[in-house]
Parts: sequence; structure tokens; C-alpha cells
Amino acid sequence: MSTSPDTADQTPVSAVIDAREIDAAAERISEVISATPLQPSERLSAATGAKVYLKREDQQVVRSYKLRGAYNLMAQLTDEERAVGVVTASAGNHAQGVAFACRTMQIHGRIYVPAKTPKQKRDRIRVHGGEFVELIVTGETFDAAAAAAKEDVVRTGATMVPPFDDARTAAGQGTIAVEVLEQLGRAPDYVVVPVGGGGCIAGIATYMNERAPETAIVGVEPSGAASLTAALVAGGPVTLEDIDPFVDGASVQRIGDLPYAVVSGLGAAVVSHSSLPLIAAPAAVRRPGESFAVTQVDEGAICTAMLDLYQNEGIIAEPAGALSVAVLDKLAIEPGSTVVCLISGGNNDVSRYGEILERSLVHLGLKHYFLVDFPQEPGALRRFLDEVLGPGDDITLFEYVKRNNRETGAALVGIELGEADELSALLDRMESSRMQVERLEPGSPAYRYLT
Repeated sequence: MSTSPDTADQTPVSAVIDAREIDAAAERISEVISATPLQPSERLSAATGAKVYLKREDQQVVRSYKLRGAYNLMAQLTDEERAVGVVTASAGNHAQGVAFACRTMQIHGRIYVPAKTPKQKRDRIRVHGGEFVELIVTGETFDAAAAAAKEDVVRTGATMVPPFDDARTAAGQGTIAVEVLEQLGRAPDYVVVPVGGGGCIAGIATYMNERAPETAIVGVEPSGAASLTAALVAGGPVTLEDIDPFVDGASVQRIGDLPYAVVSGLGAAVVSHSSLPLIAAPAAVRRPGESFAVTQVDEGAICTAMLDLYQNEGIIAEPAGALSVAVLDKLAIEPGSTVVCLISGGNNDVSRYGEILERSLVHLGLKHYFLVDFPQEPGALRRFLDEVLGPGDDITLFEYVKRNNRETGAALVGIELGEADELSALLDRMESSRMQVERLEPGSPAYRYLT
């Protein structure tokens, strides 16, 4: 990643938002936005010793919080800005908010999304926007789509609707905090917020800082796209060279200028999981990281959290929507504290569940891959099954590497263990066998290529 702040092509930062603007936004969008449930989670409360609540933005009308910011911004456009139409770029959720607003306000818009935006999100954009929206698929990442949207604005004079780097967008997303305080009836001890471009955490942190300064904020990024972490370390927004687009709702190469200004101005600090003793304290006596921490979660842990939410609470969360829950077991939360986790979206394509399950199993240490070179003699595969595999092990993939010489030689073998701690015994049995075995480590070039 880049190691110094970017200086070129920065979006001008609007005036920093405040709680009054967020209250005004809440009133402005009240007839369109659903007041989503603040749902207690018995499972997560028992696991953490805290009182955990889930802010269910997956139940918003477009199944994510993004409608709040998009509608708040578009409701403030002038007649001239509406007449020329709007343009935006999005990984999918902001696009649905803009599409909904376009159809509701009868404003024509062009929406740019990257090729990796799930089909489910593309379909919903078209449904929400109807005849008022043109969907344009371009580039491999959100940032590529954003560049195309900027070119459109320069070429056509259309009005840009930024997904996070605008005070009006951030204020609209900050209305989540207004609802949390109203629904809970008091200030929570912690609010855990997923971070992509940063508009949501900028709005929520601003409101809590003014109206509930004793609340600690935790921002959570996917480890494969930690743009806020990089910015805080570098002292300004930087552009990451490579990102993992799996957590599509939070995979942004560069944090927004306005969100960074807000978050850094409120004393946010990057912390590791082992050093997260967050404390509730008045803003005047906070030290960086004590009451505003930014951390990361592995994509495999996010997948495990998604599956747990589905199997236990019946919540269909997209990867970004499970970020706040995925970090809970890493936080040093005071027992008995009140914790609010933002389930930011539920636009998940069912066709992705195979990859989600795979990443979860690898994260849990249950799924492993090996290159096994079988001896050129009869019965080698049978001995592998009888002598190497344990009673709880299962072969989930078996494919000979040499296509023109099947049933002999090296094979790619995927093994799912019954228990994660059985790996060492499996490796010992492989070492004792007459076969040459190479374990493919997650993250290695061969592992990415073969799986």
C-alpha cells in the first residue's frame, strides 16, 4: 500500500458536520426511511458477557443504511441540479439508495458499479430505479467505477451524489445514531460500526461525540481493504495498491477526505485486537484509541459471522453487514456493558454461499489443501485413505494434476477435518507415509491459484 498521504485528485472537504445537521437530516428523511429495529442478541450477549444489540439496517427499505445518506443529499438538490440528472458510483448499496430516490423524486440518474458487484445488487438497483435509472457496469473495483462516474460528470454536467465523501451523505447516515439513542433510551457504552468509505462512521461518531460523549466507538474494516487504517497510520488518506473485493460493501481503496477529517479529528486510533481496552470517558479526557478505535477483521472471520447470524438469528447479512459482529470476540469489552452492533446491509447473493462457507472453514482451521504425489504402484490411493485420513476427516476435493495421466502421480486434495486440533495428527501421518505431501498455505500464490 501507499505509505504517504495522497495529494492529487482529492475531493474538497465540505464543512465538518455537526449533530444539528444530523437531527435536521433525520426530520428530512423521516417519511421515507424505516426506523429499523434495535434487536437484543441473547447469543452474542452470552458469548461476550455484555448486552449486545443489533441495529438492523438490513431491514431498511433497500436492505441497507445507504438510503439515508443518498436521500438526504438528493432531497437538498436545487431544481437546476435535479434537471441535469444525477450520477453516482457504488459497490451496490448506495446505488440502490440513489435508485430509490431517483424513482421517488422522478430524477434521472446514471449509476456506475464495478463488475464484481453481485448480481443480486444489480437486479435490485434496476427494480428500485425503474425507468429513471441507467445502470453502467465498469471496472473491477469501486474506485474504477468512481473514476468513470467523475468523467461522466465532467462530460455531461450531471450532479454527483457521492456515496460517502460529502457532508450531506454522512449526515444522513448519522441518523442511525439518532435512532439508537431514542430506541435505547440512554447512551450505549460501545457502538461498533463497519467502515468502507467512512461516511457512516463519520456521521455516527459525530452525533455520539456531541450527544453521548461517554459512548466508545469501534470502527471495523475488512483486513483486505483497510483504507481508514492506512490513512490513520500515514496521517492522511492514501490509495491502497491492492484490495480484496470480497467484502464488496466495504472494499474501498481510499477513505474519503471528509470522513478521514472527521474521524481523525475525533481522536480515532488504530489498535490491534490485543490492545482494545476501550473505556467510556468524557471526550475532554480521552486519549487516542481509548474511546475511538479502528481495527480490522479477517475475511474468513466475517464469513463465519455471516453463517452464525443466519443459522442462529435468521439474519441474512452481506459480508459488510457482518463486520461489526465478527470483531466482538476480539474486543476487551467490560462485562455488563451495552454494545450496539450495526448490521449495515443484507444484500447478499445466495450464489456466494459456497465461497462464504469455504472461507469460513479455512478460517476455523477445518479446511486444508495438499499436493499429494502418490507412488506409481497399485493401491496407493487406498493406503492414503486407510493410513493417512483420520476417522473424522473427509475428502472434499480430489483432482489429479496431470490431465493426460489420470489415476497416477500428483493430485490436489482438499481435506475437511472433524476438529481443527486434529491437523497436527494428520500432518504426522502424512510425514510417516511413503507419499510426498506439500501443504498449500492460505494466502500463498499456489493456494490462490488452485482453490
